[in-house]
Amino acid sequence: MALVQDLPVFHGPVEARVRWDRATDRPSEISWSNRHLRVVGLDTVRDERAAFPAERGPRVTLVLRTDGGGRASIAFDGRRWYLEAVEQAA
Repeated sequence: MALVQDLPVFHGPVEARVRWDRATDRPSEISWSNRHLRVVGLDTVRDERAAFPAERGPRVTLVLRTDGGGRASIAFDGRRWYLEAVEQAA
């Protein structure tokens, strides 16, 4: 499996698998297309569930800090997780 360091910048969305760490109450790992990204922190949460009509699907978006010093954005639409973007550290 490839690490995200092999990927300079990624813009999705692409369906992803998210592992949740109950101890820290945030994702611990994001996996997609045979790639893995370790999460080390949570920067922001954007809860848009009240802003969208039910038929369009509410979303919760998380901006996460990654182990390489970069950031990732993931969204949950009530059924699935999607990886929206990955940025490497500057």
